[in-house]
Amino acid sequence: MDAKILVTGVTGQQGGAVIRHLIKAGQKVRAFTRHPEKAEKLKKMGVEIVAGDLTDRESVAKALEGIKNMFLVTTPYESGMDAEVSQGINAVEAAKETGIEHLVYSSVGSAHRNTGIPHFETKWRVEQHIRKLNLKATILRPVFFMDNFGAPWMLPSLQQGALSVPMGSNRKLAMVAVDNIGAYAAAAFLNPGKFIGQEIELAGEELTFPEALDQISRISGKKIEYHELQLPQAEKVFGHEFTIMFAWFEKVGYNPNIEALKKDFRIPLKTFAEYLKDAPWVNKLQEVRAIK
Repeated sequence: MDAKILVTGVTGQQGGAVIRHLIKAGQKVRAFTRHPEKAEKLKKMGVEIVAGDLTDRESVAKALEGIKNMFLVTTPYESGMDAEVSQGINAVEAAKETGIEHLVYSSVGSAHRNTGIPHFETKWRVEQHIRKLNLKATILRPVFFMDNFGAPWMLPSLQQGALSVPMGSNRKLAMVAVDNIGAYAAAAFLNPGKFIGQEIELAGEELTFPEALDQISRISGKKIEYHELQLPQAEKVFGHEFTIMFAWFEKVGYNPNIEALKKDFRIPLKTFAEYLKDAPWVNKLQEVRAIK
């Protein structure tokens, strides 16, 4: 298969979204994964599957043979912060060595603003390495995922009818649908002249948590209340790193320009209500699950 674009993180949300949009646009995709057995669905979509690990630079370089475009996403949640940086640097250096013509890297919103949030700082270090190697790249900086409401660390609380977060009820938070990350990444590969060199803060809407929960309640029919946590309580519920993140959301916050995004790129960005219409987890809200 003459694959054109290598995509990492393919069994996760972002990589999956990128592949969906690339396939929709008629592009050929090579999927890079540690777990080929989990990618059978992609194989049925016509995606070429290659086994490898971002911790192994040689396996990345091998997967890049014959490839000129690469989507890269890394995560600290399995192996830790230092491992995420190592994975990113391995991938970026392999991209340089093999002559990649366009790298799209999914970083995080405000990575460049010295947030002090550990998993923001790791992505900033990978960004810096991309610039150091002078790679032709597009940096996507997605803000808080709308999809987080359906994640295991939030959904059980919604099913119980209340969400507690350490943010004021009037403090807005910029959010983005993961599907929009896929749309922008695909657009970047299809129009490199417009996207190479861009650093794009991706957001679809800014909402307070009570506003978001009101919309979830209306669409699902399940009433969900908002409770503001104090930081000492948040440490016990979310752990230290996420508490640092929420404290930064409260004191500083993302700074996207959503209207400029729409004007400059003309790629639709989902509002939270639009996202919820297609979110499969909304149907699970009537299920009552114990919070572990």
